[in-house]
Amino acid sequence: VQLQASGGGLVQAGGSLRLSCAASGRTLNTYVTGWFRQAPGKERVFVAAISWGSGSTWYTDSVTGLFTISRDNAKNTAYLEMNSLKPEDTAVYYCATDLLPNVRAGKARYWGQGTLVTVSS
Repeated sequence: VQLQASGGGLVQAGGSLRLSCAASGRTLNTYVTGWFRQAPGKERVFVAAISWGSGSTWYTDSVTGLFTISRDNAKNTAYLEMNSLKPEDTAVYYCATDLLPNVRAGKARYWGQGTLVTVSS
């Protein structure tokens, strides 16, 4: 599985961005795709995940109600819609695909290259 993340950029506080994660190669309905972020000087942390099969979603508490993860099975693409962005959301955002336990543990086998989101105050 190969993943291509895109959609990052510079946005003012309060603005919105939509990230995309396009998957190619073998994909299975048993997999989930997750988004992670790594702020400067900090560890990479889980943000959200979605099941390709059921569409079930998981979010970290800090983004619940602000970010929305979705997927388009026909396009093998997962999205992360980010609203009401804050400067503390500034980070490199990565997507990853694997079975749910591996993704939630940050130990997915397949990772995208990351896309930088910068939120200015």
